[in-house]
Amino acid sequence: MKTPREAFSRILEILDRMEVPYLVGGSVASAVHGISRPTMDADLVVDLPVSKVDEFAGMLEPDFYADAEVIREAFAASRPFNVIHYASTYKFDFFPLANDEYSQTEFGRRRFVETRSFGGEPLECAVATAEDTILRKLLWYRAGGEASERQWNDIRGVLQVSRAVLDVAYLRKWADRLTVSDLLTRLLN
Repeated sequence: MKTPREAFSRILEILDRMEVPYLVGGSVASAVHGISRPTMDADLVVDLPVSKVDEFAGMLEPDFYADAEVIREAFAASRPFNVIHYASTYKFDFFPLANDEYSQTEFGRRRFVETRSFGGEPLECAVATAEDTILRKLLWYRAGGEASERQWNDIRGVLQVSRAVLDVAYLRKWADRLTVSDLLTRLLN
């Protein structure tokens, strides 16, 4: 296992084997629904019970850096943790599934699609919808002081490619509740 694609495939296999629900978001999701760009990490939201952390970390060895204690501490504090693939140095950021209404809704809307974000043959995985990819990236854009051109371009790419199929009512409803409606209006105009 030498490539990021092989590493991603292995992570998906482990999550599937452990029956851990997940959602792929971030730049991988924006590439699925928009325009692909190079990235050195992948973001996954996982509903990983603390009771399965040791098994998860153990299954990742010896190909990944994954510290069970760090994972437990991160989840206890509702913070993300990362896993690094030794051979490629590709980083996988894992976010614990939050309990707020939007996070639960977003997670429930995920769809299995094929992605070529890692090159080679496509991989099937559970990905955030185009609408939720836009909303989540708008939140990250706002949290970053609205300065990240990369985030804004990802959002614009999703809009450009997926505009015809977007549920604009859903976008407006959640943008208002997440206090990013001004950014959504700017995007749509």
